[in-house]
Amino acid sequence: MTVQTKPIPPNYCVYVLRSSIKPNTAQPYVGSTPNPERRLSQHNGLTKGGASRTARKELRPWEMVFIVSGFPSMIGALKFEWALANPHISSHIPKDERISVSKARKRNGMPKRPRDKIPSVLANVHLLLRSPSFSRWPLTVNVFEPEVYTIWQKCCSEVAVPLRPSLKIRTDFSAPMAPAVLPGEGADTSLELSNLESEKEESDDDNAPTAEEVSKTGIKSIPIDYKPLKDYAEKTRSIFEFERQGCCVFCRGNMKNGEGLYVVCPGVGCEAVGHLDCWAKHGLSSTSTPTNSGEHMAMIPIEAQCPGCGKVASWGELMKELSLRVRGAKEVDKLLKKRRSAKAKVKTKQMAEEEAAAAVEVEEALV
Repeated sequence: MTVQTKPIPPNYCVYVLRSSIKPNTAQPYVGSTPNPERRLSQHNGLTKGGASRTARKELRPWEMVFIVSGFPSMIGALKFEWALANPHISSHIPKDERISVSKARKRNGMPKRPRDKIPSVLANVHLLLRSPSFSRWPLTVNVFEPEVYTIWQKCCSEVAVPLRPSLKIRTDFSAPMAPAVLPGEGADTSLELSNLESEKEESDDDNAPTAEEVSKTGIKSIPIDYKPLKDYAEKTRSIFEFERQGCCVFCRGNMKNGEGLYVVCPGVGCEAVGHLDCWAKHGLSSTSTPTNSGEHMAMIPIEAQCPGCGKVASWGELMKELSLRVRGAKEVDKLLKKRRSAKAKVKTKQMAEEEAAAAVEVEEALV
């Protein structure tokens, strides 16, 4: 078994693309990526990369309308992606529960991939999120189009087995639609710019979103780095640097610095620290239930409640910070490094020039 030497990555996503030109007839595309915005640019031909199935100009631009985020590894995301792209043969979906079935065969005798639409893709996402393989993972469902969200709600209402209550469902309909025509494909750039300028003049400046607010909407709002963990990582570093961990919050046992795996509560202002196995036992005892198959008991909790502040923390968040602290010293240093502002740099330069001028004056006075 390979020993992991890197921290859990910030994020890995499995996404669904829909053609904005033929949203109801073109077959959707399923893929995985750690950076949704960059990947969408590749599929639309704005940067190098993409896929042959999304290279047809008559279907561009593509929209990223649905994302399952939070996969703890690239391999985990690839497994989910393959199962979603091949639901007719995936072992993660029982034969009697399969929605996508193919009667056609390839030359090698394997079933051909059925032609799916957005409703069947989302129905298969629902199946996979309920399967024992993925039902306990720290995932988040992100929907970016109202029409797609309506389809998702219908998928949820038509099944007898619901998703687990703690699974996060997030909607964001604030991002603008993808451009109807890409640059270099017959677009009248001057006309578009004039229209944008006129719209900008007519808009109310007080109600217009700032550039920072726009950058946090749609697929751009999905984190691709460790910034969401900055305050958490800063708190844990301070606790262990000054050896404030004390006794385990659960078993009251001693916790010597650097001699074990210790988990810290992510709650603001809470410094409760405990052994990794104590947190796991506590989480399993409070939320332990059999998987959907009913055959096995869970070995890893979904969440755990801190006995100090009462915060219910996602197990994925706890393990991501722990792996970052134990395996990602460089990443933490980069995360906590304070960047100097432009004003501070100018001020420092001015101070250096003043000090140099003063030194010259002193030398001249001595001569």
